[in-house]
Amino acid sequence: MGGACPTIGRPLPHDSAIARLYLRLGRCGAGGEEVVSTQTVKPGTQAGALPILGLLGAVLSVQVGAAFAKGLFPVLGPQGTTMLRLLIGALMLAAALRPWKVMPSLKTLPWLAAYGVTVSVMNLLFYTALERIPLGICVALEFTGPLFVATLGSRRPLDLVWVAFAVAGIVLLSPFADVSRGLDPIGVLIALAAGGCWALYIIFAQKAGAELGVRTSAYGMAIAALLALPFGFSAAWPYLTDPHVMAGAAVVGLFSSALPFWLEMMALTRMPARVYGTLTSLEPALGALTGFLFLHESLSALQCAGIAAVIAAAFGTAVTARAPVSSPG
Repeated sequence: MGGACPTIGRPLPHDSAIARLYLRLGRCGAGGEEVVSTQTVKPGTQAGALPILGLLGAVLSVQVGAAFAKGLFPVLGPQGTTMLRLLIGALMLAAALRPWKVMPSLKTLPWLAAYGVTVSVMNLLFYTALERIPLGICVALEFTGPLFVATLGSRRPLDLVWVAFAVAGIVLLSPFADVSRGLDPIGVLIALAAGGCWALYIIFAQKAGAELGVRTSAYGMAIAALLALPFGFSAAWPYLTDPHVMAGAAVVGLFSSALPFWLEMMALTRMPARVYGTLTSLEPALGALTGFLFLHESLSALQCAGIAAVIAAAFGTAVTARAPVSSPG
């Protein structure tokens, strides 16, 4: 589920590709609830070492959470793991953000509901894909969703170059590019579908976040957890009193939700959007590294090239994004 988000508490510039690319409320890395600070970063702000380390720690935390989640699949399956991860994440965010202090209006409710539905489906799809294909590939394929949203409607030739890089990455990561590795085609399609959900919920998060700010994430996670109950409850029920399984689920919730949430909140008030986008473009690489270290997942040269192409697309989109147009006054 891949790991990170632009400002949700104030209106986003319509021409800000970096904002549309990294708007990820409610989902940390393959998944979670990365929330961007509502504070405005002053023009010319330089990112110091601490914010950079905080953001890299947040992105890495998301990947570690996904690796721990995959370790629960033999017991809970992807559906049971998703349910517990969303439920624990929702409880953590509710305790931290106290969303009941700002109730959604009737106008915002449909967007909030759509946001919660998309968060739930996206996480279910990501974990289902993760059961079938390596973590690094899963993260890279899901990453293509917001990449295409970031360049959607653009008429700049340079943006088409980044789209071409993303498409090349998808081709290189397809089961047909390296038949010797036997990559599961169903897993690839499911990961791409998760990316499609991610692209959709960028829109819903913008709409709901305009009124609710960072509390959008808490509401969305609660809705997502409720929707995941029918899919994961039967798998998780026998293990709800098992301390080892529940401890593992708590670790997934911590690394996928609470820890990256606070690390990003610390980093994003002190970091320009361009630096933020550049650093988070490393997420597929960190996913591959985490998969190798924690899950012993090795990738072929072609698969590494595919991940590199997706990273290049994300990096290029972040670095060449047009600066937001300042509002009059």
